[in-house]
Amino acid sequence: MALTPIAPTRPLTDGYGRRISYLRISVTDRCDLRCRYCMAEKMQFLPRKDILSFEEIDMIASAFVARGVRKIRLSGGEPLVRKGVVDLVRRLGRHLDSGALDELTMTSNATRLARHADALVDAGIRRVNVSLDTRDPDTFRYITRWGELDKTLDGIAAAKAAGLQVKINMVALKGLNDDQIIPMMRWCADEGHDLTLIETMPLGQIDDDRHDRYLPLDGVQGDLQEQFQLVPLAERTGGPARYWKVEELGLKLGLITPLTNNFCDGCNRVRITVSGKIYMCLGHDDHLDLKTALREGGSEALDRVLDQAMILKPERHDFEISAGQNDPTVARHMSVTGG
Repeated sequence: MALTPIAPTRPLTDGYGRRISYLRISVTDRCDLRCRYCMAEKMQFLPRKDILSFEEIDMIASAFVARGVRKIRLSGGEPLVRKGVVDLVRRLGRHLDSGALDELTMTSNATRLARHADALVDAGIRRVNVSLDTRDPDTFRYITRWGELDKTLDGIAAAKAAGLQVKINMVALKGLNDDQIIPMMRWCADEGHDLTLIETMPLGQIDDDRHDRYLPLDGVQGDLQEQFQLVPLAERTGGPARYWKVEELGLKLGLITPLTNNFCDGCNRVRITVSGKIYMCLGHDDHLDLKTALREGGSEALDRVLDQAMILKPERHDFEISAGQNDPTVARHMSVTGG
């Protein structure tokens, strides 16, 4: 018999009346790949003393659940490079058993998913988002700098075999993988995966010029509509994605367009870094320190910072990419906040 979840006594609601029900947690800033649009080739990662322990992540996540968060996504970096991360999933999974949490998910590059897929299912995860920008081995190696496509494809296959629903996230890059969007759509449809296309975002200093690779997805959508019937879906996650069904393929296609179209009005999420900082918006550097609050003041201090975060959450992001301007809108890399 399913347990009835307890209604939160003080739901997390920001100054624009948006209810916060979705928490993304970065469990590590480290990654075993170096995707060109995400990271510089030489990265400086946090020392162990500066990152949250699994116990602290659990305490922070549980505080959010008590305030009405219904969905948690674990991310990185690559979450599966952190030793013992499946144990953290098991800890958080108790909120699924109690009915307090609707879903616990993970974003991964799938390089290590083959060895962990079954354990993740046992721990309570039912869906994973996998970053895959191309199925061409040479292009994959170029984008990731040293990645092996077969490892990622094997991880995706293992996830599917374990019973995980897989959504592929593909960052659209002009002149690099724009000719591979339709082949990716067909492959995802054949494999039973959903697909989301994402515009590159100006997060963190990288070695490449983002403007050279920026591919506006409104143009991509227009091109697709010349070949396929795209039926709008009513599904909303509170994030920037909008969804369509590609009738000819039976594919659910998402578009995340933070630059060509801003969809912040229904934002329902915040992000926690591996160092315990809460970012109220992916597109702003403003943050608060949950780790210090927890370590110095315990659960009551943590709760006060959550209230402050709701006051400070901005109405929308300020992402911008322009020619000749390679300084990012946001100084931190995506791997710091979590995708």
